[in-house]
Amino acid sequence: MQSYTIGQAARLLGVSPDTARRWADAGKVATHRDEGGRRLIDGRDLAAFSTEIAQDGGEEDASYTSARNAFPGIVTAVTLGDVAAQVEIQAGPHRLVSLLTREAVEELGLEVGVQATARVKSTSVHIDRT
Repeated sequence: MQSYTIGQAARLLGVSPDTARRWADAGKVATHRDEGGRRLIDGRDLAAFSTEIAQDGGEEDASYTSARNAFPGIVTAVTLGDVAAQVEIQAGPHRLVSLLTREAVEELGLEVGVQATARVKSTSVHIDRT
């Protein structure tokens, strides 16, 4: 399972590293330390937390932007069918849902807790694995 540094988590949540650090210090999201002593957040924990804060409205002073219709975020749900799949990404306060082939999901290695970018063009949403 992929883990994220406090800085990476902050970028995915659309907040400052200080805010992410305060949330970790307050026990709102669990962290662990790697062999180098860096604090890391498990991808599944970050996915659950991102969904939780989006439902709560997030931080009042947080600013969210979208550059060139790209929404970097974290995968919060994957539903696989025989041929098609549904992937949900929480990008700051935005929840994006994309329908794509099961094969594409498997090739990209998309699963809950993985960092991904949803790209919106016209009425289509494309997902890039980052």
